[in-house]
Amino acid sequence: SQAAWCELPTRVLLVLTSQRGVQMYESDGSTMVFWHALDVPEHPAAHSVFARGIAAAGGRFICVGTSFGAVLVFDIPPKGTNVTLSEVLEQHQDPITDIAAEQGQAQDGAGDLVTADDSGTLCLWSTGEEFTLLGKIPGSGSSCSSVTLWNGIVAAGYGNGQIRLWEAGSGRIRAQVSAHARWIYALDLAPLTGKLLSGAEDSFVHVWKLSRNPDTDDIEIQHCHAECVTDTQVCGARFCDPAGDTFAVTGYDLSEILCY
Repeated sequence: SQAAWCELPTRVLLVLTSQRGVQMYESDGSTMVFWHALDVPEHPAAHSVFARGIAAAGGRFICVGTSFGAVLVFDIPPKGTNVTLSEVLEQHQDPITDIAAEQGQAQDGAGDLVTADDSGTLCLWSTGEEFTLLGKIPGSGSSCSSVTLWNGIVAAGYGNGQIRLWEAGSGRIRAQVSAHARWIYALDLAPLTGKLLSGAEDSFVHVWKLSRNPDTDDIEIQHCHAECVTDTQVCGARFCDPAGDTFAVTGYDLSEILCY
């Protein structure tokens, strides 16, 4: 269901999630380093079992979400295959949709990890030997499909087409934009510039700019660019470089990746 390169100070791993579990490979895909199977209940309910949401955090951990609402924290050694499940974070009641780690400079007291679920609930965490829950932002009836974290700003995309910006320290909402007409499927952030990319079912891709007002410390969002991918429900969008000068997009039933 998802694939991501997780960059840690000592190594880079390719992490894959599926209905079976979590696979970790060397960055070129040549060697499987670790496999974690998901527990399938004896009497499966109507809900499917899957893993979704991947993020490297705290310098040595990789966090992966599950359909049970749990976040699995794996401790990654500098080399070798001795990966261990060090902790399970159980604060969500709904399936995890996305996980993001701080990509800039977190402010004092701000969390450096955010987890999101199908009900729209966000949890803010401080990573370390043990992960500490700093705050919980309750959902408002719409699924949070994608989330990013940059310079103490949480940017979340929702099923109703909105993007909301929160303070990672206090959990207070700072901005809300009706960005798309349909479900947002992808958010990505360029860490060097604070550019935010959003892609949705309405076939549009938007580029935004996040910033903090130096005088008031308010979080501001500015619209920079819109691109229509004709007749395509956009389901994936990513910047191709840390400055956000190029981005790639794909959609349902589309065997191509479009680069802009």
